[in-house]
Amino acid sequence: METIFGTAFKKTLHKAGTRGQADHGWLKTRLTFSFSGYHDPKRVHFGVLRVLNDDQIAGGKGFGMHPHDNMEIITIPTEGVVEHKDNQGNHGIITKGEVQVMSAGTGVYHSEFNHQKDETLKLFQIWLFPNKGNVTPRYDQMKFDLEAQHNNFQLLVTPIEANIPNTLGIHQDAYFSMGKFEAGKEFTYKINREGNGLYIFVVNGSVYTSDETLELRDGLGLEGTSEVNFKTENGVELLLMEVPME
Repeated sequence: METIFGTAFKKTLHKAGTRGQADHGWLKTRLTFSFSGYHDPKRVHFGVLRVLNDDQIAGGKGFGMHPHDNMEIITIPTEGVVEHKDNQGNHGIITKGEVQVMSAGTGVYHSEFNHQKDETLKLFQIWLFPNKGNVTPRYDQMKFDLEAQHNNFQLLVTPIEANIPNTLGIHQDAYFSMGKFEAGKEFTYKINREGNGLYIFVVNGSVYTSDETLELRDGLGLEGTSEVNFKTENGVELLLMEVPME
């Protein structure tokens, strides 16, 4: 059972099939929250988590130069290779096992393409509202040891002020983790910052948590808890996004 910080425990369930979707030929995407042509007033954000897009991009295709400001942007490829360029002089090649972060701050123009011509690129594009406005734009990427995610949550993204080694810093009191757990495992995630909520996203497999069975690409937001317990039957790969709710 989850323990409570003193606020009412609340769940927000987003089954995979209820997400918005778009098919532009070169881009096929599923949208957990309102984005572009998809708008649902009940699904605009979860705390500071504003965008969670599940993208598939055809070989050689992508997003041309376009602007962003005052947003923390996180890209996690699951198959294929991302090529990033921006007007700050950054040029990145990001593969599975790597994570990219960008603070748009006062404003940045960037492009992201499928670096490979003959393979589909699959990635998660995630946006967070920042805790500081108009910061100097910044870019970073890091390669993580996927073996460290075996039956364990590996910390990927953390608050920049915390200066936590071997993680990517962002301008928000948020913590992102990924883990891949075998069948028949029970495990717990403890909230890092009081008042944060947790958004659970199933990358692969299925898991039982908080009286819900979550399957492929399901999402569950939890508020008012200090820890979350999980149980697998056949194994699961999870992306956890712990974010401020205010």
